[in-house]
Amino acid sequence: MMLCSSRGGLCATARSPAASGMIEQAILTTDGACIRNPGPGGWAYVLRYQGHVTNLSGTESDTTNNRMELRAVIEGLRGLKEPCVVVVRTDSQYVKNGMMKWIRTWKSNGWVHREKGKAGWHPVKNRDLWEELERLQGMHQITWKWVKGHADDADNKRCHLLANAEARTIITAAKRESPKR
Repeated sequence: MMLCSSRGGLCATARSPAASGMIEQAILTTDGACIRNPGPGGWAYVLRYQGHVTNLSGTESDTTNNRMELRAVIEGLRGLKEPCVVVVRTDSQYVKNGMMKWIRTWKSNGWVHREKGKAGWHPVKNRDLWEELERLQGMHQITWKWVKGHADDADNKRCHLLANAEARTIITAAKRESPKR
């Protein structure tokens, strides 16, 4: 029997990944970064599967840290070419809690929620990315795991460095393109 955290709750299955048509477990570690939030941002992931390691990172010119955290997981899951049992390791409580606790309520409320200190209902930020992440989650058996950022975790540190380097490339490119005074 395998336990997994999927679609906001725990599920149990007696089927093995092979019997259910799923491959062995993949480990996906992710991170996002943003300079001057909002501002230039970067995302990165480290994907470990069957002894292979894949690193990928990317950038967006005008974004937020939360969007980059979500984008990192989305791109990592897109890197899987078939259904997998996946442990997603993130240092973002926003991403983990969003997928495990909040998304069902957001959907049932029509993608609005109450914000602390603000009256009334407000649209859920980053809905486009939450919907894409939920779609991708439906293709896999995902366990969400929070890891402490900037601690002693080699894959988290690697993602942090890659995501920040991507965000800095935008600033560097902008400096090169701006006219000298």
